[in-house]
Amino acid sequence: MNNVELAESWQPYLNDEFVKPYFKELSAFVKREYDTQVCYPPKNQLLEAFNLCDFNNVKVVIIGQDPYHGEGQAHGLCFSVNEEIKHPPSLINIFKEIETDLQIPYPKSGNLVRWAKQGVLLLNATLSVRAHEAGSHQKKGWEKFTDAVIAEISENKENVVFLLWGGYAKKKGAKVNKSKHCVLESGHPSPLSANRGYWFGNKHFSKANNYLKSKGLAVVRW
Repeated sequence: MNNVELAESWQPYLNDEFVKPYFKELSAFVKREYDTQVCYPPKNQLLEAFNLCDFNNVKVVIIGQDPYHGEGQAHGLCFSVNEEIKHPPSLINIFKEIETDLQIPYPKSGNLVRWAKQGVLLLNATLSVRAHEAGSHQKKGWEKFTDAVIAEISENKENVVFLLWGGYAKKKGAKVNKSKHCVLESGHPSPLSANRGYWFGNKHFSKANNYLKSKGLAVVRW
């Protein structure tokens, strides 16, 4: 996509998408937006989730909706922010749940590259956004592409944990084959949902690790 190359391990599964009409339209739209507007993440990090998490290593998939749209926040991984960036509310609640679930101290850094490198695919449904305009790149084709990503993982792998937080992620993960994968669902970690009791106490991080362990797979160091 406009000189942004997909990581090699993903190419056999996703190269077919790039020649489809919807993806050509999406590429043209994204190029136009990045040429004329301030957009996030930086263009060279549009496919960063795939660069940092090899297809063969995927063991957990977390589905987000849109990249953060503030300056310096988004870097291609859902819920993650660059070093030294203040933690957004949803990320704070994710770390708080990990703290109580696994008795792990709250981390200083909100950069989740450390998760991605262990096989956690941090996938936003839409991979780009215009600065300060949430949802501005939705319904342009990204959702179709990320549906294909989820379908390929479901079909070609087994024993992957899908963490579906909130109604949007649950819809996105509806086609995952539950007979060969573990699907964990809860409310979204955003304050609106979390403060109503739909997030805290879901224990998704220990449940994910227990499942991985039961399949003889290495657990994630959250």
